[in-house]
Amino acid sequence: MINISERLARIATFVPSGVRTADIGSDHAYLPIYLVQRGQAVQAVAGELNEGPYLGAERNVRSNGLADRISVRRGDGLAVLKPGEVDVITVSGMGGGTIRDILAAGVEKLAGVSRLILSPQGDGDSLRRWLLQHGWKIVDEDMLVEDDKLYEFVVAERGEMVLDNPLQLEFGPLLLQRKHPLILERVEYELGKVALALKGVEKAKGESGQERRDALQKRREQLEEVRTYVST
Repeated sequence: MINISERLARIATFVPSGVRTADIGSDHAYLPIYLVQRGQAVQAVAGELNEGPYLGAERNVRSNGLADRISVRRGDGLAVLKPGEVDVITVSGMGGGTIRDILAAGVEKLAGVSRLILSPQGDGDSLRRWLLQHGWKIVDEDMLVEDDKLYEFVVAERGEMVLDNPLQLEFGPLLLQRKHPLILERVEYELGKVALALKGVEKAKGESGQERRDALQKRREQLEEVRTYVST
């Protein structure tokens, strides 16, 4: 059995058994190999744009004797897929805006896909917004820290979902609902950014300076509300 990082192992927990999967931006195909070896995936596609990781993925798949189960393809985003070819798509290791753009550019390739498992590195709000605007609902979320980096996971399935608070998009509706302890770490980080920004504009003059201060103070109040909520 191949060894994978805690981050990839957490992604694997969201993959149902007996599905056809595609891992986009698969690097060296560690996740598809792991899923097939465990029997979670019956077939898998490992999509990778860059030549080095693509060649590494091919080698890893062959050395694990899985060339008949895992198709390694070089290409950009969902361009490596055919409509209806997979049931589950995983995308990780990139910003939320990049993941959003990948999904938007290949939306026709999502035909037949029942679950998206996404791990954005920042900009999760724009990704969640896109999902909700395009017929997906968030069914699970999680966070973890690995090598001093904070990772979040967003799992979406077909359906409707309405979020009326932008903070739900930013921090995750289910993470907030469950009061995930790592939200506090994110909030403290964001509060630090606001404090620095306020210090930078404290002497700014004119209407624009005051508007900037007002916006930052409102942002600070919102973050403090989130901190209070998840702490109680």
